[in-house]
Amino acid sequence: MIRRLAILGAISIFGVIFIQAYWFKRAFSLKDSEFHQSVTIALYEVAQKIADFNQSELPKQNLIQRKSSNYYAVNINDNIDANILEDYLIRQFEQKAINADFEFAIYDCLSQELVYGSYCKMTNLDESKARSGELPTFDNLTYYFVVKFPGQTGFLLSNMWQNILFSLVTLLALAFLVYAMWVILQQKRLSELQKDFINNMTHEFKTPISSIKIASDYLKKDDVLYSNPKLKKYTEIISDQNKRLNNQVEKVLSLAKLESDNFKLRIEQFNLISEVKEIVESENIKISPGKIRIETAPDTDFARIAGDKLHFTNVIYNVIDNAIKYCSTIPDILIRISDRSGKLFLDISDNGVGLKKDELERVFQKFYRVSTGDVHDVKGFGLGLFYVKNICKVHGWDISIDSHVGKGSTFTIKIPKIDG
Repeated sequence: MIRRLAILGAISIFGVIFIQAYWFKRAFSLKDSEFHQSVTIALYEVAQKIADFNQSELPKQNLIQRKSSNYYAVNINDNIDANILEDYLIRQFEQKAINADFEFAIYDCLSQELVYGSYCKMTNLDESKARSGELPTFDNLTYYFVVKFPGQTGFLLSNMWQNILFSLVTLLALAFLVYAMWVILQQKRLSELQKDFINNMTHEFKTPISSIKIASDYLKKDDVLYSNPKLKKYTEIISDQNKRLNNQVEKVLSLAKLESDNFKLRIEQFNLISEVKEIVESENIKISPGKIRIETAPDTDFARIAGDKLHFTNVIYNVIDNAIKYCSTIPDILIRISDRSGKLFLDISDNGVGLKKDELERVFQKFYRVSTGDVHDVKGFGLGLFYVKNICKVHGWDISIDSHVGKGSTFTIKIPKIDG
């Protein structure tokens, strides 16, 4: 999924860059067209003024020619005074808001060369006047002058500051998007490495756990060893700790399967109350002198649900185990089952230490464990409630928690009821 999003994101980025480049080029072309139109009008009026001054007529064709984007020739068909020409050019360019520096030259028929006129500054920038190299001539003209705008590109870009600003903001946003995609892919790679490591590690644990179980079972069957109180105690410790380690490994493996794409539930119908009662009877033996009670509402006699029985029992065991671990006194757990609006509500209340408000939002997160200060007497990986939340999610059940510090917590699971 992340790889597909990355590919779509890359396509979108290239698409945005292409569109932005297209519109920027289009905007530059429009500015260039506006510039050309303004220059053409200004040069025509200059030519008209020179013709009026010389009392001559302008040619009917090829009055203004554009040799390149910033180089123009104006055909006068008469002598041209450089000082008068410069004054007319500056005045007309100022009227047309053409504030670009320019230089001009006049064609000399005798030498058949362009005689450089002047470099005229139209801006207040402290830049030294820099004459261009040799200006090209026009073979089809006799009496004419040329005008060149050396900084035309910069002038056009300065009038496009809004477009440039928008483009820079867009490119900056795209850069952040690319960086975010890179970080996501890196996190995905690290997450996959973490999952592979945990899977390999837990599978490697299965072999020694099985060997320890076989050895402890053999010791239990040996009457001589088992008759010795100390050896019996040590054997039971080995067996109990081996079971505990095996349960933790199974929990990690279950979570690995849950997070994989090929996780499947074995859906079956079963009686909710009967299943919970079996769990309560089993847990009551372990937590003596604590107690777990169960209450059922009168309208829950037929409380059948559809789900994976194995994972359902694991959910209840995890919630109860969590209530026992985080209880500073003798555990007192109450399980209520009620039918409300076609849904079965499974409430598991305890007399534990409770949770703060900010902890309620994180209690279902992976590896999160409620802080117990400097005392680390609560064992576990912080995976139990994460597992509970995800099993409920894949079943389509709703789970919530209500808790108060010093008063305990209540987990509520809403499960659709099967009629019939």
